[in-house]
Amino acid sequence: MSMTLEQTTELAGAIRTEVGKAIVGMDQTIEHLLIALISQGHVLLEGPPGTAKTFLANCFAHASGLDFGRIQFTPDLLPGDILGSNLFNFQTSQFTLTRGPIFCELLLADEINRTPPKTQAALLEAMQERKVTLDGETHHLNDSFMVVATQNPIENQGVYPLPEAQLDRFAFKLLVPYPDAAEEAQIIRRFGDRSGPQKPADFGIARIATPDIITAAQAAVKDVTLSQEVVEYAVSLIRATRESPDLASGASPRAAVLLANAARARAALQGRNYVIPDDVKALATATLRHRLLLSPAAEIEGKLVEDLVAGLIEETEAPR
Repeated sequence: MSMTLEQTTELAGAIRTEVGKAIVGMDQTIEHLLIALISQGHVLLEGPPGTAKTFLANCFAHASGLDFGRIQFTPDLLPGDILGSNLFNFQTSQFTLTRGPIFCELLLADEINRTPPKTQAALLEAMQERKVTLDGETHHLNDSFMVVATQNPIENQGVYPLPEAQLDRFAFKLLVPYPDAAEEAQIIRRFGDRSGPQKPADFGIARIATPDIITAAQAAVKDVTLSQEVVEYAVSLIRATRESPDLASGASPRAAVLLANAARARAALQGRNYVIPDDVKALATATLRHRLLLSPAAEIEGKLVEDLVAGLIEETEAPR
């Protein structure tokens, strides 16, 4: 099937509305999730416990019509617990594939930093190539496959830092803050009289899409015009991160590609068939904050990556 850009814009708006039936606030986070989904990117959510990161991912998957899978990452988790394994069937005298939870369309990697890097690495192939290799046999995942990972920013015991190769595969790192006073009051009114686990269907969230529809939307976004001037602007911004004296490590070429793809999706969601520099600027911080490593001097001075990115955006000349 095929979709037009107008239909893609309408689809994104409908998903946003459905998720909003259960999720209070988080408008910008939902917007970034939509952009990542349409541009075939993955998202890392970082926020304190109790800010509905897991529930947000579940509602988003439900509204998008995607098969939802969840892995609770723990220190004793093994790669086979994620990917699955070939088990010997004594009745048939053959090995049978038992698929792990990664075989879904939207995978929630809950508290991803609680498992060692060896187990985190089980996600690398799936996130980059949307396939899983088990015992030399390749199994392909759906084009709409997306990983939404969560982590807690305030704990430093029992957690493992995410390797650079893992971080670089996330299109965005989104910070989920506490709600403001008005939003928190609304949360109490909405959830205060409910007991037990909450499901998206409990709030009337409808499945308004299917994996095929999402794949068609992803294809439609590729028709958004990305001019040479905007490409050069994105490249200049990425290369500036490698030249900054405040950064020990800059962004990779993968970051440039993901930023350009996301800018296309943002343009489509706003009803445009062309990318403007503001699309790149709006997504730069979410794309770069987890890829950049401060220099020792910058750390001592207390500088923040987000402030440095804002400075680079200000200093990098944008096309008119």
